[in-house]
Amino acid sequence: MMPGRYKSSPSSTMSLAFCGNDNNSAAYNVDKGVLNNGCFLDALSVVPHVFLLFITFPILFIGWGSQSSKVHIHHSTWLHFPGHNLRWILTFILLFVLVCEIAEGIVSDGSTETRHLHLYMPAGLAFMAAITSIIFYHNIETSNFPKLLLALLVYWILAFVTKTIKFVKFCEHGIWMTQLRFCITGLLVLLYGTLLAVEINVIRVRRYVCFKHPTEVKPPEDLQDLGVRFLQPFVNLLSKGTYWWMNTFITSAHKRPIDLKVIGKLPIAMRALTNYVHLRKAFEAQKTKASAYPQGSKSIWCALRYAFGRPLVLSITFRFLADLLGFAGPLCISGIVHHLGKENKTFLPPVKLLGVYFISSQEFLANAYVLAVLLFFALLLQRTFLQASYYVAIETGINLRGAMQTKIYNKIMRLCTSNMSMGEMTVGQICNLVAIDTNQLMWFFFLCPNLWAMPVQIILGVILLYYLLGISALIGATVIAVLAPVQYFVATKLSQAQKSTLEYSSERLKKTTELLRGIKLLKLYAWENIFHDSVKETRQKELTSLKAFALYTSISIFMNAAIPIAAVLTTFVVHAHLSEDADLSPAVAFASLSLFHILVTPLFLLSSVVRSTVKALVSVQKLSEFFSSEEIGEDPDQKVPVLMPPANHNKYQALPLKVVNRKRPTREDWNSYSPPRERSNEAAKDDEECIKITNGYFTWTPDGSPTLSNIDIRIPHGQLTMIVGQVGCGKSSLLLAALGEMQKISGNVYWNSLPGHESEGEDSIEKDTAIDADVRKRGSVAYASQKPWLLNATVVENIIFETTFNKMRYKAVIEACSLQPDIDILPQGDQTQIGERGVNLSGGQRQRISVARALYQQTNVVFLDDPFSALDIHLSDHLMQEGILKMLREEKRTVVLVTHKLQYLPHADWIIAMKDGIIQKEGTLKDIQNSEPELFEHWKSLMNRQDQGLEKETVAESNTALERKNLRRAMYSRELAGKNEEEDEGDSVESDDEDNLSSVLRQRAKMPWRACGTYLSSAGFLLLLLLLFSQFFKHSVLLAIDYWLAKWTSDVISGKVHSEGKNCTTNQDCRFDHSSYSMVFSILCCLGIILCLVTSVAVEWTGLKVAKELHHNLLKRIILAPMRLFETTPLGNILNRFSVDTNTIDQHIPATLECLSRSTLLCVSALAVISYVTPVFLISLLPLTVACYFIQKYFRMASRDLQQLDDSTQLPLLSHFSETVEGLTTIRAFRYEDKFRQRLLDYTDTNNIASLFLTAANRWLEVRMEYIGACVVLIAAVASITNSLYNHLSSGLVGLGLTYALMVSNYLNWMVRNLADMEVQLGAVRRINSLLKIEPENYEGLLSPSQIPATWPQQGEIQIQNLSVRYDSTLKPVLKHVNAHIFPGQKVGICGRTGSGKSSFSLAFFRMVDTFEGRIIIDGIDIAKLPLQTLRSRFSIILQDPFLFSGTIR
Repeated sequence: MMPGRYKSSPSSTMSLAFCGNDNNSAAYNVDKGVLNNGCFLDALSVVPHVFLLFITFPILFIGWGSQSSKVHIHHSTWLHFPGHNLRWILTFILLFVLVCEIAEGIVSDGSTETRHLHLYMPAGLAFMAAITSIIFYHNIETSNFPKLLLALLVYWILAFVTKTIKFVKFCEHGIWMTQLRFCITGLLVLLYGTLLAVEINVIRVRRYVCFKHPTEVKPPEDLQDLGVRFLQPFVNLLSKGTYWWMNTFITSAHKRPIDLKVIGKLPIAMRALTNYVHLRKAFEAQKTKASAYPQGSKSIWCALRYAFGRPLVLSITFRFLADLLGFAGPLCISGIVHHLGKENKTFLPPVKLLGVYFISSQEFLANAYVLAVLLFFALLLQRTFLQASYYVAIETGINLRGAMQTKIYNKIMRLCTSNMSMGEMTVGQICNLVAIDTNQLMWFFFLCPNLWAMPVQIILGVILLYYLLGISALIGATVIAVLAPVQYFVATKLSQAQKSTLEYSSERLKKTTELLRGIKLLKLYAWENIFHDSVKETRQKELTSLKAFALYTSISIFMNAAIPIAAVLTTFVVHAHLSEDADLSPAVAFASLSLFHILVTPLFLLSSVVRSTVKALVSVQKLSEFFSSEEIGEDPDQKVPVLMPPANHNKYQALPLKVVNRKRPTREDWNSYSPPRERSNEAAKDDEECIKITNGYFTWTPDGSPTLSNIDIRIPHGQLTMIVGQVGCGKSSLLLAALGEMQKISGNVYWNSLPGHESEGEDSIEKDTAIDADVRKRGSVAYASQKPWLLNATVVENIIFETTFNKMRYKAVIEACSLQPDIDILPQGDQTQIGERGVNLSGGQRQRISVARALYQQTNVVFLDDPFSALDIHLSDHLMQEGILKMLREEKRTVVLVTHKLQYLPHADWIIAMKDGIIQKEGTLKDIQNSEPELFEHWKSLMNRQDQGLEKETVAESNTALERKNLRRAMYSRELAGKNEEEDEGDSVESDDEDNLSSVLRQRAKMPWRACGTYLSSAGFLLLLLLLFSQFFKHSVLLAIDYWLAKWTSDVISGKVHSEGKNCTTNQDCRFDHSSYSMVFSILCCLGIILCLVTSVAVEWTGLKVAKELHHNLLKRIILAPMRLFETTPLGNILNRFSVDTNTIDQHIPATLECLSRSTLLCVSALAVISYVTPVFLISLLPLTVACYFIQKYFRMASRDLQQLDDSTQLPLLSHFSETVEGLTTIRAFRYEDKFRQRLLDYTDTNNIASLFLTAANRWLEVRMEYIGACVVLIAAVASITNSLYNHLSSGLVGLGLTYALMVSNYLNWMVRNLADMEVQLGAVRRINSLLKIEPENYEGLLSPSQIPATWPQQGEIQIQNLSVRYDSTLKPVLKHVNAHIFPGQKVGICGRTGSGKSSFSLAFFRMVDTFEGRIIIDGIDIAKLPLQTLRSRFSIILQDPFLFSGTIR
């Protein structure tokens, strides 16, 4: 055995031997049996560890060394064995206990002359073995090879046995709980035993040994799908806690920007559909408890608790643990300083039993070094728990948001059309539910753990303070508590100020938008200044409310900084003067200082948590109102069986709401469930009818009078039916009634789908339940609504509308709707984005695309609601002939056409005439001629009138031409738009891909220092000086306060020692005089509070000044910019500078700037204090700084990309909602609900994955910064303890250094986060700055106003000499060498075909275009010499495209 080796040469190493070599050598005494020798027991426990190290190292190095190059292979074999998390937790506890054992051995060995290796070497080996065991286990798990776990099984058995023997021997020798080593050994026996049980459990479940057939286990299907890159749910516990799996992701952002491809797909458990199913189950679970079914908003809260309560409880638990561990900091500081301050460092000599020394836990914990190590571990754990709590809460919030958005969308799909049309619910309101209210709920879930943790934190903090300082602590806590409501008041005022600022800024935006839209008119009429002043006036009002906002913000910042100072001041001054023998030692002072820092945090958060809770309550109220609004008629008996994705294997009964991603049921299923109907002997007759409505009464509002009464109609199969009547007689309503969009009071709607007649619509019939028992299996209906509805997509996507692309058919449809000329004009042809965010199309173009969509679909039935309303006569005729009569008739489709163009009536197979919501007559044209001759004559006269309209065709035709021309001009101006925006962004793109990427990356890596310079220089020199000096002085004073406290408390101690040295005769002589100290302390604190106010005001004042300057300059520059800018830059880009960017500069940058400067200065001052107290610390500062630098460098880039992704993925989601609400009837008519739901789920998941990655990236940063902070604390503690013990550093300074070290990690975090925010926000300054560089038009003329006659131009004689004009110096001329002479009083017409330069010619008179050759002389004055203002104000023009300003007609 091992001791043999040492026994052979006890004298070889004098001071170092395994068992020590004391003279009496009791250690080697084996008279009472080997097992009664303490040293031998320790040697025995080395065996298992050595065994494990020898067995596993070869396997690890040989087996996995070769695999390291193919690490990604593991990705698909990741499997967690049973008891995975428990094993990791037990291993962490084991490691901690082993560290304690090593420390205990070293401390108890300190009291002997020679070193006893056996006290701590076995524990050191055990520590290495424990680490090896978990690495080994992790590798086995990732490669799914459980047989190798047998090595661990043997190890746990051996370790358990050896420790148990040692424990039993301790008990036999009467060593009991008073000795620390006994407790540690007991714990180790327990841990090894539990780990052994975990190992046996793996064998039981996986059956990899002792069983014939091992269990086959597959990794989760998410991991088999290589698209999933978000690995948080699948990695091991250590990687989960430290976000280790994010390393490669974040560092790769440095090599290439992060985009949607890089972040991949969401894991199944986090997808919106999965969470929506949970939420719906929660709602249904409540309904089953029908007796006490909560109503309204309460039911939503209950459902949320049921669906998302568990992870929230987990988050709150983590938060509690973190808060409890947070108090370890002050207590350890107190212990360390107390230990160093005690002059009598004597303890009882350690007890010697079994020939070995033992110490008690009191002695162990009284060692300063031990406390420093414990503090380090407490900090690591506390920070890990805190970040885990944040992560779980945020992930739950994001999941909840996805589920809520899906629920809202499903509700929208079933909303009554009347809700929308009657104005009960606007698109805006619904979009607000999605954009604002679901986010409020998400934020509430983020902050929810604080609601529970804060009270506990405050109560514990106050108890500890009371324990340290007695009654004076309560006084300090009262100061904080009294000022907390004031803070709440300030916070409410702040949100009010923000609201009023918002109102003014939206008014200013409205005016700015109008100004930019009508900029051409303004320039031509020389009205720039009028509008400039109007915007300026609104901006002035906005700035006034911004001042209030800034004031309250600065008060809020001031209070955050001043409250702790005030609390500390009152507490210590009261404590010093309250009691005669007040204990104001450094230990007490600095522990209470740290406690105050802890206490202040929850009180700051209080106001935001309360606000968030109130907002969440309001949001849930809104949501419950929305969820309870009217839906279109449903049949309550029909429940659709819905099949879920394989993640949840349960089939559950669904409401009539359909969940996406369901497998298509078999035909029998659906047939069995359509309402049973007896086919009568009228079957043959029925087959001729496509739709039949009998005795129908329909209404829009449930309690209103019927809109349509006594409707009895039939629509024949495969024929053209026309519905005619006056405006407002209910033609469109009739179509919607047939589609089931109206509320039916009585009667029947009967659809008869011919078997096998549908090609495309077939699945949709099978897919859907009847909305109403009467609407018998209505198939898909191609419906073109009266107001055309377009998707935010390309022209092609709008026309083919979710079906397969068929080139021949597409061409035919385009031809029928005469769309080709319009498509040719578009910049990217039919791949051009149209809709809300794309190119603006005219009404006629939109209508034709909408009709083209209906023609392209191969459904059995086509409804066209007044498709000719926005078309001129030629286009209408073409559409009627080619589209309706040729395409649809030939395909034998049933067409229902609502129209006012009576000249098409002869083409109709069946006519329905309506009047005031009732059917006037139905039949063929002949029937009507025979039965209602007056009506027929009336129609005839109208037709004649419409034929006369043909003579006016030229007007109509020119309209279409005009639309196209305007479009062409818009396109022409957009060609340069892309270029401009890119130049704006500062990353212009080179042709070569490699260069391009590297240049973009270089741009991304740089901090925008220039923009920062622009920002600060706009503030002016004086303000900048004030800002810098106030910040500098404030932090100096804050340092001085703490330094003085250290001096004061150290002097108290030395005073006590001094007074004990000289015997005082009276009590008076021995008392320490606090008055001078507390006087200086009070003055410093008051100065600190004043400086806090000055800095907070200075920052906000700077922000205001910059906001004012930048907006003023921007507005001036834009108004005077040449017309070319507005033709080449999309309006949205310029508007964004006035809206989003101005808002960022107004409200966000000042706060970020303040936070950044404060955290940076606090960080610097903390490091300075530690370095002053222990200069040795400077050596370790270098590696820590390097680590910090790289972490922030990588994080900033990843964070910015993810932030942009998060923002950019929200837009499609929101526009999908507004799009759906606007096109609800069309989507339902086409029966495309499922396709749109699927699209919503994709958008939601894309947005959520970006948010999740952003969260994980923030946690990644914070965990790393916190760990660096913990290292700072450890190094500072060890260095200052050593310094104090050997160089007699005063204990006050040790306390000061440690208190500052504790706060470093917080400041580091804030610094990096604010740096990242600042970088994003300075982008706004950069973009505005790029617009400020535009050259304005030359408004100054060569002639002064006095040289121009007041009545010019009087005669109106115009000479045009060799005039050449172009739009821009880079473009070709539009007019070349024009010469003309126009005499006074002549009327001149300019004609020419489209694009020949007529408009350009007229604009040349106003100098709106670049005249680069020749001149125009009017009444003897060359217009090039006139000031622009004068020139434009003397002429008048009526523009081709009219523009109206908002306001009354007058």
